[in-house]
Amino acid sequence: MDVKHQELLANIAQDHYLSKLSITELSDKYKLSRYLITKSLDEALASGLVKITVNTPITRNFELEVLFKKLFNIRNAFIIKNSDTPNDNNENIIEYAAEEIQSLIRQSRVVGLTWGDTVLSIIGHFQAELKEDVVFTQFVGDNMKYNSLSGATPIVEKAAAKFGSPYLTMPGPLYILNDAARNSLKQEPALFPAFNTASKMDLLFTGVGTLSSVDTIPVWKQHRAEIFENVDPDQVAGMLYGRPYDIEGNLLTSGKDKTFGISMDNVMTTIHRIGIIKSKFKARALLGALRGNLLTEFVTNEAVANRVLQEMNAGSQSVK
Repeated sequence: MDVKHQELLANIAQDHYLSKLSITELSDKYKLSRYLITKSLDEALASGLVKITVNTPITRNFELEVLFKKLFNIRNAFIIKNSDTPNDNNENIIEYAAEEIQSLIRQSRVVGLTWGDTVLSIIGHFQAELKEDVVFTQFVGDNMKYNSLSGATPIVEKAAAKFGSPYLTMPGPLYILNDAARNSLKQEPALFPAFNTASKMDLLFTGVGTLSSVDTIPVWKQHRAEIFENVDPDQVAGMLYGRPYDIEGNLLTSGKDKTFGISMDNVMTTIHRIGIIKSKFKARALLGALRGNLLTEFVTNEAVANRVLQEMNAGSQSVK
């Protein structure tokens, strides 16, 4: 009897919430009084048979956005209002970033990607659509996470699949210590299409990293002193496009860049360079990126944005 009763509640709830039948229509259909229909709907909710969720619209802190645009002369700052839980905060950032980036992809011809869980999550939030005239490409070498879905090559493939688009990869490691070998590889016919296409990017999107992200790859950790020659680790505020930079946004490997990919001068000609930052622990990295104009746009939340302002104030006080 209990199973039959649950089935009746489920049928009434489905007809009401999904088929939009009124209480009167339900009363006629099930030969029950309007009181019993209403009671059944209440019971379905109370027992958990029916769950109603309301997706709160993602809202932005426009006041903070205006302040950041003024402070850093940046094209766009998308600062999401804080939610009640960290998971909701992260989800809102990813969801909003995906929507904004997909809108820009529709206006683009060449889209560059880096790697990492943040970029992978954004791709997962894209709505599938056909864009055969857009090319997705790597613009720096592989981060060596070959067995991870968040590696450089799998991410480019996954993004292209969402849009039915062609893609290009750079089959070489992110860092090549031998200058002659690195420069020679760029001239290889097999790699020329990727380098040539990446040099014409009109959009790239990326997470913002720290030096610890380099240390997650054993070979890079082992040779970090050679890759970042004469770079003081304590001076590294963040990592973008495979390159370390300080809190003022100065690249720390200028003149001795071991990164396999297009040059930083070339990267900086990309019209839209969008960074996505979810963690307050990356506030210094974001601050340095903004001071160095390494990004043209960014998506984060109030907690991260306020931590950036605190880092600025702390720096000013220490100088005084």
